[in-house]
Amino acid sequence: MSYSVGQVAALAGVTVRTLHHYDEIGLLPSGRSHAGHREYEDADLDRLQQILFYRELGFPLEEVAALLDDPDADPAEHLRRQHELLTGRIDRLQRMAAAVEHAMEARKMGIKLTPEEKFEVFGDFDPDTHAAEAERRWGGTDPYKESQRRAAAYTKEDWLRIKAAADGLNARVAALMESGAAPESEEAMDLAEEHRRQIGESFYDCSYEIHAGLAEMYVADERFAATYESIRPGMAAFLRDAILANAIRKS
Repeated sequence: MSYSVGQVAALAGVTVRTLHHYDEIGLLPSGRSHAGHREYEDADLDRLQQILFYRELGFPLEEVAALLDDPDADPAEHLRRQHELLTGRIDRLQRMAAAVEHAMEARKMGIKLTPEEKFEVFGDFDPDTHAAEAERRWGGTDPYKESQRRAAAYTKEDWLRIKAAADGLNARVAALMESGAAPESEEAMDLAEEHRRQIGESFYDCSYEIHAGLAEMYVADERFAATYESIRPGMAAFLRDAILANAIRKS
């Protein structure tokens, strides 16, 4: 089947002028109809698709021509190479999009730290990754608004102090687990109460009901669970059970 230059331009989403240029430089030679008009066959459309793939990936026309005219390359090899290049580009773009999203959410959360300061304070744990989830769950609540207000005023030293307190508590929870104590023990419930007070001192008034909801999230949300599991396997569930036991004790 033959196609006119206008039909090919419409199918491929390029201009007629572009097709003329490709023809003139020998990148996509066209045939001629009996009336002398440019026309293309199915094989030409396949070649144009390859050209547009490489162009989208940033290859100059000269390099595209060399790749397509390589006698040792076959169509399957071109597709494999393009798939590999496109996959790499998609991965880079996804990382860039994630970085932009994190920056946007960081502004919402009021965490006004440079990337270097964030790494110094939080290490591999990025609080921005939880920002959208926190806003979705609690955006209209008073505790969320209070947390936003406080976080907006915190300096790097404030975050370091908050993190040091949390790290110290987590270390004591891990040590208690090592001792074989149950999460319903007095010692575990006391640590759970301290955990609740830390939240209240740093972010918002954390009621026992709110604390119990957080405890369930520590297990259900794989991001939170991974944070605690990296300290000690089973810690997410242990902390949840201790928090729930403490809430019952205080009810």
